[in-house]
Amino acid sequence: MQKELPLLSIVVPLYNEANILTAFHARLMAVLETLKRTLNIASEIIYVNDGSTDTSAMVLLALKTQDPSIAIIDLSRNFGKEIALSAGLDHTHGDATIVIDADLQDPPEIIPKLIEQWQKGFDVVFATRISRAGESWIKKRSAQLFYRLLNKISPIQIPVDTGDFRLLSRRSVEALKHLRETHRFMKGLFSWVGFPQIAVPYERDPRFGGESKFNYWKLWNLAIEGITSFSIAPLKLSTYFGFTTACVAFIYALVIVYKTLVFGESVQGYPSLMVVMLFLGGIQLITLGIIGEYLGRTFVETKRRPLYLVKNYSPSDLDSSAIT
Repeated sequence: MQKELPLLSIVVPLYNEANILTAFHARLMAVLETLKRTLNIASEIIYVNDGSTDTSAMVLLALKTQDPSIAIIDLSRNFGKEIALSAGLDHTHGDATIVIDADLQDPPEIIPKLIEQWQKGFDVVFATRISRAGESWIKKRSAQLFYRLLNKISPIQIPVDTGDFRLLSRRSVEALKHLRETHRFMKGLFSWVGFPQIAVPYERDPRFGGESKFNYWKLWNLAIEGITSFSIAPLKLSTYFGFTTACVAFIYALVIVYKTLVFGESVQGYPSLMVVMLFLGGIQLITLGIIGEYLGRTFVETKRRPLYLVKNYSPSDLDSSAIT
């Protein structure tokens, strides 16, 4: 009886990437063939079509006819990358799982380095960017500031300059499958599960083709998602700010009373009154907005809706139980 081969699962979430899927798959397969030849590792590729409106679904079906190791999860609509990524993890069978985007900014050729660290006993091996070609200075700088701010206010330390490109052991994937919250910030969840983790530095390439699906508005919303999912610091900050404002207002009121009684000065008129009222009103609205962000997320979580719905699922011909 032959020794059971380790199985590597590759999860690729995608949305409207028809023009680069063939090139991505060719480069990925070249890496996987090398792994099979040198390390005797079998593999399956799980493409998650997140409601693409272009011909991505047709390209995937064409690829599957040529390669039976491909599994296709076709979601019923666009649920967003975080959900699509979770759908892929739910359908993996591998002893280890690689998460990678289809835009070729994360080179598939880095995968052997991730596997090398996994073989040394690390459960999570994340690829850390030492350069980010093809991205604007504003995007690079804002990303750096966001992750450093998040690590200051969150009890969970999230690797800086790190995306979703990483390797996860089987037990890490099983742990993640227990986390079913609707509002998902996967980079934080990857860190939350713990287990031994290590970084592998790499240089990120520019997109092979097409345009990024994350504009600045979506990145802003993702940042809010990350902060509200892993920190209550904004709530504490609003409390402290409200208390400080109340103290300053009380002191200012005492000063006005003192000047009126001692010096006979009249109370400031309409302009100063309007400034104070608008200032306090603004503080109240900001505080209510922060509370609303948390309350809204709580409301959504209580509905207990499924994370995603699958329109079509074409399984891989490879399964860990079938490889002997």
